Amino acid sequence: MINRYADIGNKVDERNKRVVKPLLYPPIPRSINDIYILTTPGDRLDLLAKNYYGDVGYYWMIAQANGIGKGSLTIPVGVQLRIPKDVSKILEDFRELNK
Repeated sequence: MINRYADIGNKVDERNKRVVKPLLYPPIPRSINDIYILTTPGDRLDLLAKNYYGDVGYYWMIAQANGIGKGSLTIPVGVQLRIPKDVSKILEDFRELNK
């Protein structure tokens, strides 16, 4: 599983407390290679990420590509979702944005 925080710089505040800066997520443009699905009972962002990417930690890519905000990993039944396929480019953009 990817550790989204591994390459993110931490800093220490004036009280010597560790502060983790917030993560920024890149825009994920549409691609001809993207997959579109309709959600079914039991679908969740993390389980879809495991199914399509082999890693539950990539759930944020599906959320970001579909404009799903923070909160639950569950998705209503019958929602069309875009599953981006260019994972390496998305990760590259994520790391660049958060260095």
